[in-house]
Amino acid sequence: MDFHTEASPAARAAVQSLQYLPFWLDDTQRPEELECLRRSMTCDLLVVGGGFTGLWMALHAQQAHPDWQIVVLEGGRIAEGGSGRNGGFMSHSLTHGFGNGMARWPDQMPNLLQLGYENLAAIEAFIVEEGIDCDLRRGGDVAVALADHQVQELRQAADVVAALGAPVQFLDRSAMQARINSPTYLAGLVDPEVALVNPARLVWGLQQACLKRGIVIHEYSPVQDLQDAGDHVIARVRPAAGSPQQRVRARRVALATNAYPALLRRINNYMVRVWDYVIVTEPLTQAQWAQLGWQGRDGVSDAGNQFHYYRPTADGRILWGGYDAIYHRGNGFNPQYEVDDAVFARLAEHFFQTFPQLQGVSFTHGWGGAIDTCSRFSPFWGTAHGGKTSYVAGYTGLGVGSSRFGAQVMLDLLDAKDAQPDAQAQARLSLTMVRTRPIPFPPEPLRSLGIAWTVASLRRADRNGGRRNIWLRTLDRLGMGFDS
Repeated sequence: MDFHTEASPAARAAVQSLQYLPFWLDDTQRPEELECLRRSMTCDLLVVGGGFTGLWMALHAQQAHPDWQIVVLEGGRIAEGGSGRNGGFMSHSLTHGFGNGMARWPDQMPNLLQLGYENLAAIEAFIVEEGIDCDLRRGGDVAVALADHQVQELRQAADVVAALGAPVQFLDRSAMQARINSPTYLAGLVDPEVALVNPARLVWGLQQACLKRGIVIHEYSPVQDLQDAGDHVIARVRPAAGSPQQRVRARRVALATNAYPALLRRINNYMVRVWDYVIVTEPLTQAQWAQLGWQGRDGVSDAGNQFHYYRPTADGRILWGGYDAIYHRGNGFNPQYEVDDAVFARLAEHFFQTFPQLQGVSFTHGWGGAIDTCSRFSPFWGTAHGGKTSYVAGYTGLGVGSSRFGAQVMLDLLDAKDAQPDAQAQARLSLTMVRTRPIPFPPEPLRSLGIAWTVASLRRADRNGGRRNIWLRTLDRLGMGFDS
């Protein structure tokens, strides 16, 4: 299917009254602000970043080292970053999908799959144990084919992953359209091992779990830099313009800033920020839902290189995002990028192409957020300051679930400095994806040129039966095969 790149007047009208606010944050259950850091202090572990990765890191560390003083510093408010701006798809995959994992670590995929299933089950168990109200639903995810070549690709993918023991199901055109009524669907591949959550409520639940365990969290406390001080690392923090600078002296540091500007320059070599956008409809009527036939309330993504992802919300809306992944020269990171009216209108146009029976529906919320993308599309880890600092980045949009695993490996790396890892930690640290890093991106201006060529080539591939040109085939051979 060739999506229109220009929005119709009807699509532009549908987004004319957007609130430029993540739907998940427009919530009366949002916690009160936490106090910023007002004094210098010493701790055993400093976690920089209060999103999914940072809060899971604090919880893992508290369980493993109950005597540690653990401090989490968040530069803004909890859930305002990527953790509250995503679609709420909580996947079992640690490798950004079966295909990506098989292409890079085929021999270890059975183990990686099992670790991913265990990780997802552990998150769900924690949600239940803590009583976190985050609309958890094991709704599954459906990849849909919109072009003939994608049908065959989904059939082949179903055979490969089923051989690894994954409980996937291929749906032909009639079965797919019976599941969700869209004239664009030619086939589907159902992965039931994906949960849907309200991501902001989940991260707020992790915040509460941390506070309950005595973990200290400060909001509005951005770390400016880190300095190696022998047996400690010193973090300089300036809570607000004009306020006195504070210092945190930490035995260990975990960097969980993901797409935010990195405190270690080396991370920027491996990661680029692409901006992704989302719109959310008004609540649909029962008659409109009946027209869709979307009884399972699955999450959905289409199988193109430039793809959409979408899902129902608990109050009967549809969240619709993706397709455009926009890179700003110099790895740009600026709040002004969170709003792009042209992209919002284009998303609405694609929504009505997919669900023409919903013409006339309006959208209430629209926002953008940065995704930390690396050349292998899955997280990478490392250490600094003689092993006193660990980091993880590069989730490429699938961090809601894999962030828990990413945090566990960060803790394994820190603990390995002082003691021999136990068997489980050693198994994680021996994984090739943990021991290796992605191929770095070139400096500017080659970075911008390369990304622009890649995006243009992916668009042509989607319109040309999936055939990849010489540029994309070269990236594939280099281990940088890219989809948006």
